[in-house]
Amino acid sequence: MIFHTRALLGACAVAALCVPATAETLTIATVNNGDMIRMQGLTQDFTDKTGHEVEWVTLEENVLRQRVTQDIAAKGGQFDIMTIGMYETPIWGKQDWLVALDDLPDSYDADDILPAMRGGLSLDGKLYAAPFYGESSMIMYRTDLMEKAGLEMPDAPTWEFVADAARKMTDKDNEIYGICLRGKAGWGENMAFLTATGNAFGARWFDMDWKPQFDSPQWKETLSFYIDLLNEAGPPGASTNGFNENLSLFQQGKCGMWIDATVAASFVTNPDDSTVADKVGFALAPDTGLGKRGNWLWAWALAIPAGTQKEAAAKQFIEWATSKEYLELVASKEGWANVPPGTRTSLYENPEYAKVPFAKMTLDSINSADPTNPTVDPVPYIGVQFVAIPEFAGIATQVGQEFSAALAGQQTVDEALAKAQTLTAEEMEAAGY
Repeated sequence: MIFHTRALLGACAVAALCVPATAETLTIATVNNGDMIRMQGLTQDFTDKTGHEVEWVTLEENVLRQRVTQDIAAKGGQFDIMTIGMYETPIWGKQDWLVALDDLPDSYDADDILPAMRGGLSLDGKLYAAPFYGESSMIMYRTDLMEKAGLEMPDAPTWEFVADAARKMTDKDNEIYGICLRGKAGWGENMAFLTATGNAFGARWFDMDWKPQFDSPQWKETLSFYIDLLNEAGPPGASTNGFNENLSLFQQGKCGMWIDATVAASFVTNPDDSTVADKVGFALAPDTGLGKRGNWLWAWALAIPAGTQKEAAAKQFIEWATSKEYLELVASKEGWANVPPGTRTSLYENPEYAKVPFAKMTLDSINSADPTNPTVDPVPYIGVQFVAIPEFAGIATQVGQEFSAALAGQQTVDEALAKAQTLTAEEMEAAGY
C-alpha cells in the first residue's frame, strides 16, 4: 500500500474525487538498541513515501518498559507506536489495549513471519505486534583467545565447558575477562539471562500449583554458579552491566565470551565498531545435560496502543519498518549482515544472507527455544526467560534487584534467594493465585 503513493496520487488526479490522507506526525517510543537507532536514520524513506513525519522517544530498556506500561495502562495516549515484546503483547492484547494487525495488505506477506515470532506476538491467532527483529541468545566468543587457551568451542557446549574456558581465557592484568554476562537489575536484563539459565539447571519460577521455587536446590546451584563465575572470570562492576554495557566491553576486546541476544552478532562483527570483528565465533547457549539449553526467545516488535488517534498512519509505519522492502533498504546501505534478523522466513532463504557468518546459528537458536515447554520439570506457565502472567514484570524486577545485590557482594546467595522466595509468594498471594 504505502509503496505506491505516487501511483495513487496519479489515479486521484484523473478521477478528481479522492484526496490523499492528511500527513500525520507519529510519536514512537523505542529502545536504544543499535537496530532501532539505525531505523531512525532511515525514517526519511518512510516520510518520502507517505508524507508522515516521525518523532522518536528513545529510552534505555528498563525505562522504556516502565514508560510504555504506565502510558498504556492509564490510556495516556502519549505514543502512536510502542516498541514492546513477546511478554507484553498477548497480555495487553487480551486487555484490549492494542490495535490488532490482522488487516495488513497481502503485499506485506504476514505468512512470511517466522512461526516462533508470529506465535509469540499473537493472541487467538491474531497478530497484535509486528516483529522488528527477533532473537534468541547464543555464545559469542573470541576465536583467538579460545585457541590461546588450547580449547575448541563445540557447536553445543555445556556450562561446565564454558566455565572452564572462561577461567582459562581470563587475564585480568590485561583487562581481558573470560566471560561477560548481564548483571544489571531488571526483568528484561539480568532476570532474562538468569531465568533462561535456570531452565538449563533444572530451576523454575513456579511449580504446577504456582508455588515459588526460589528455595529449591536448583536455584541455589544456578545463582551460585553464575556469581562464582563472574567473580572469577567476569569484568569489574558486572552488577551494573546490561546488554549495551557488555556489547561495548566485547567490542573493545575485553570479553572472551559473551552469552546474550543473537541480535548482537552484527555489532560484534562490524569492523567499524568492533576491534575484534574478525575474531568472533558463535555457538548455541550452554546446557547442563538435563535437556534444556539456556537460550531465550524474544522479539522487539512494533505495536499500536488502542488510544491513538492516528491508527491508519501508525499501521503504515509498521508496514514499512517490518517489511521485506525495509530489509532490502538496510542491506543496500549497510550490507546484509546488518539487516534486522530473526523475523522473516524469506530472509533465511536468501542466498546473500546465508553468507552472513552468524545467520545459521541465529536461526538454529531461535528454533531450539521452546516457550510452551521451557523447563526440565513441568510448569503452569509459558515463556522461556519470562513467565507470561501480568504480575511477572513487577515481581521479577524486585527479584532482579536482590540477585544483582548478591552479585555486587552486598548479600549472600542464600539471603537473595530467601528474599526472592518471600516477595514472590506475597505478590502471588495478593494477586489471587
